[in-house]
Amino acid sequence: MSAAKPVFLVTGADLARPALDLLNDFEVVYAGKAPSDDDIVGLCRQHDPVAIIVRYGKVGDAAMAAAPSLKVISKHGSGTDTIDKAAAQARGIKVVAAVGANAAAVAEQALALMLACAKSVVSLNERMHAGHWDKATHKSLELAGRTVGLVGLGAIGQRFAKMADAMGMRVIGFDPYAKDLPDFITPVPLDAIWRDADVVSLHCPLTDDNRNLLNAQTLARCKRGVILVNTARGGLVDEAALLEALSSGQVASAGLDTFQVEPMSAGHPFQGVPHLILSPHIGGVTGDAYLNMGLAAARNALDVLERHTVAA
Repeated sequence: MSAAKPVFLVTGADLARPALDLLNDFEVVYAGKAPSDDDIVGLCRQHDPVAIIVRYGKVGDAAMAAAPSLKVISKHGSGTDTIDKAAAQARGIKVVAAVGANAAAVAEQALALMLACAKSVVSLNERMHAGHWDKATHKSLELAGRTVGLVGLGAIGQRFAKMADAMGMRVIGFDPYAKDLPDFITPVPLDAIWRDADVVSLHCPLTDDNRNLLNAQTLARCKRGVILVNTARGGLVDEAALLEALSSGQVASAGLDTFQVEPMSAGHPFQGVPHLILSPHIGGVTGDAYLNMGLAAARNALDVLERHTVAA
């Protein structure tokens, strides 16, 4: 180890100041803005952290093996698919997440993407800047009275559902783990989402079972002209199938904040595609969410370490 204090490794370049203030008894080591797997393994080997706060990159078995003092891996956010949870369980390392800390931010991003798709915000803006006035020829989609289908009804999905309900939309949702849902969400089987929704919005974690959930077959079962919004995980969508569905008009438009490979490289097939609105996985990146996620990630990790201390 490089210091007398036990180490918190942050797989990012920073952490909110109030979160850092909670970690005064630890040395905090940063992995940088875009750490590779090798970077994280090397820092684990060098510093033997007792805790890792995961912002970017992946924490796999090799990183855990390089840190024999590691007790907890704490996600700076809600999705833990970048952490090898099976390896952590085998090593007795607790995995925790800041569930709900960025719910408002991500739900608002989903709403923004849905509205941008329905109202052609991006294309009309580009046309206006080019000197066009399309009032006589353009018609947007009115969302009031239409059905939005949500896959995933956790903190983010329910927050988005509340906003959609306030707009006069019918809200249906699928989540086998959700309980005590509010009255404005009608739980339905997954097949009903594809069949009945005018807008499909994804709010579920990525698992081996739902990878490529939106694929050629499921997209074909959707209403023609459906709008797709994904602020969850890129692996939920078969990107080649989505491009084909956009080209055929089966999907009228899509708003995506997350992708199978991040960051998106130059020349990606999505770039320049009409009716496809892209944002760089920033749904949860607001000042408030940054603070909330940092505090939750630090507190969650400290709680686990405290339990280890008491048990010892």
